[in-house]
Amino acid sequence: MTITPKTAEDIEGMRLAGRLASEVLDYLTPFVKPGVTTREIDKLAHDYMVDVQQGVPATLGYQPPGYPAYPASLCTSLNDVVCHGIPDDRPLKDGDIVNIDVTVIKNGWHGDNSRMFLVGNTSIAARRLCAVTFEAMWKGILKVKPGARLGDIGHAIQMYAEHNGFSVVREFCGHGVGAKFHEEPQVLHYGRPGTLETLVPGMTFTIEPMINAGRRDIKEDRKGNRPYDGWTIVTRDRSLSAQWEHTLLVTETGFEILTLSAGSPPPPPFALDAGYVCPVHTTA
Repeated sequence: MTITPKTAEDIEGMRLAGRLASEVLDYLTPFVKPGVTTREIDKLAHDYMVDVQQGVPATLGYQPPGYPAYPASLCTSLNDVVCHGIPDDRPLKDGDIVNIDVTVIKNGWHGDNSRMFLVGNTSIAARRLCAVTFEAMWKGILKVKPGARLGDIGHAIQMYAEHNGFSVVREFCGHGVGAKFHEEPQVLHYGRPGTLETLVPGMTFTIEPMINAGRRDIKEDRKGNRPYDGWTIVTRDRSLSAQWEHTLLVTETGFEILTLSAGSPPPPPFALDAGYVCPVHTTA
């Protein structure tokens, strides 16, 4: 496995790309409401990334080996969709939850992040799943520092999610990110502390747990006679699934979140209690 820490110049490029990716989600927030289609959200995001930010939507046309070219500028994973949901013409409904996953390429660097959105009046159970998933991501983030191991991150996420009665998807994980969309290392959201790669300053990667309300098992989304689109993954038991994602930098003393902007959700209280000072929520 080859992991090349970023230089100071690389990190500046990553900071810009990460902030822009987060600002796309800020821009989309007021549009995520009942009656709006995910295809409309995709068009808004595409135009904002290209025309306003002068960036490139990383997912549009993205085609890793064994996959068809991805046809949209972001992913919209609705309700029981675990990841890689393709925007379409179905309007959002009151009570839906949806993950919007955006990656912006700016000056050759990738900024990758996602957030959960509550559409209208959602159930208590759906809100709790989204909140616990956000907190689980933060449990992993707080483990990031030089000398820590990737297994420490996964263990913290898994323990928190399972303690709250949820399950962690195993088949998809976080990843290194930089000049390439997906680099080494893989960042599992489960595991044992003290295992896997050691973190060193300059590493950049995503933490993006997918947490299910039911069992952790997943499957390709095939309904009736509709052919599989090559991307959409759903929970096998059709229970709700949630995901949050940030891009992280390992610093000399801890971590820096690269995907922050004015509209980023504030960190949970336990992160502040642990000494984290959020640069965009200084009064939190």
